[in-house]
Amino acid sequence: MLLNPFARRDNAHPLVVGMTGLKMGDRLLQVGCADGGRLGAVAAKVGLSGRAVAVVADETSAARARKGAAGAGVLVEVEVAAPTRLPVDDSSFDVVIVDDTGGLTDGMKMDDRAPMVRELLRALRPGGRVVFIGAARASGLGALVTGSRPSFVSSGGANAALQAGGFRSVRTLAEREGLVFVEGIKARS
Repeated sequence: MLLNPFARRDNAHPLVVGMTGLKMGDRLLQVGCADGGRLGAVAAKVGLSGRAVAVVADETSAARARKGAAGAGVLVEVEVAAPTRLPVDDSSFDVVIVDDTGGLTDGMKMDDRAPMVRELLRALRPGGRVVFIGAARASGLGALVTGSRPSFVSSGGANAALQAGGFRSVRTLAEREGLVFVEGIKARS
């Protein structure tokens, strides 16, 4: 069987869906939306019995989130708000994804990162997980050409911020396909 690069794939984001560990019925909060298709793919995992909410910083990101949800045929509640003041109830989500692939935290002031982590902790139920998704560090010739510095996630900044913010079992899950995944758990008590 020949592979057609122009054929539509059912799941264009299997790595992200697998790394988030979402399942049917989960309550998902995503902060930031650099890729609407990726949001749609993860939101599809929670199904009709779950809930998906995206909090984005501006209307451009909101339009991207709505388009991604529509493309995946899923319902995602989209709110425009600062990541330091999430418009959600306390302990109302099982999983929070921070989509940092567009440089969400890189564009923040250093003083705003700790309040954002506190908001993530507040939004999660006890035992809930946060997963930061960031761009991997450029390497080889690409790093020389772009002269780019590592992102907040790939530099270990997300790990340090989550640990300082009270998350447990903070670890880098993987670095694959140009993405870095960092996870932290909210303590059960």
